[in-house]
Amino acid sequence: MTHPIIAREGWGRILAAFGLAGVVHLLAGFWVALPFWMVALLVLQFFRDPPRSVPDVPGVVVSPAHGRIVAIRPDQDPFSGARSVRISIFMNIFSVHSNRIPVAGQIVAREYRPGRFLNAALEKASSENERCAVQIQTEQGVQVSSVQIAGWVARRVLTYIDIGDTVTRGQRYGFIRFGSRVDVHLPPDSEVIAKAGKWVLSGSDIIARLRPHPQ
Repeated sequence: MTHPIIAREGWGRILAAFGLAGVVHLLAGFWVALPFWMVALLVLQFFRDPPRSVPDVPGVVVSPAHGRIVAIRPDQDPFSGARSVRISIFMNIFSVHSNRIPVAGQIVAREYRPGRFLNAALEKASSENERCAVQIQTEQGVQVSSVQIAGWVARRVLTYIDIGDTVTRGQRYGFIRFGSRVDVHLPPDSEVIAKAGKWVLSGSDIIARLRPHPQ
């Protein structure tokens, strides 16, 4: 099956942006319409959704988001409260905003929380912003949580999976519009490969390796 180049979440906005630019162009000419064409192109690139090459390596965690790693630090899992390592990936308006599953397994928890719309690059965005968290349990009994966080421009978090769903590593599972962040909570003994300040690609770049935790 051919992978769509443009995310389905964007077609309405893309058509509206290009339609407006076209109308202004016809009525007022190219130079007046130029800013509208630039905005339309910006909207088009925002909703791009390129295919990813998902690594087939046992025990690895791939980045759920395309962006810059702004934090790697100890934290608490949003569901169990257990100690975790949190990796935070910030997406700006030039990132691909289609989110992907970090590890294969089954969705065992999901929770949406309303909140504020602070700059998603800030540390307190993890606890104060609007967000939707899901927890995945792997076949080896390891639990990994992925949290979509809305930013000051992003006002809509879209999540397409629910409790009981079986998911694969790198699978597309959600979308956040116009600048946002995704936090990944891993067991504290995970081997973190990601580096703060580096850019990662969603679904293809490995950010950590898990150690099995048999139940």
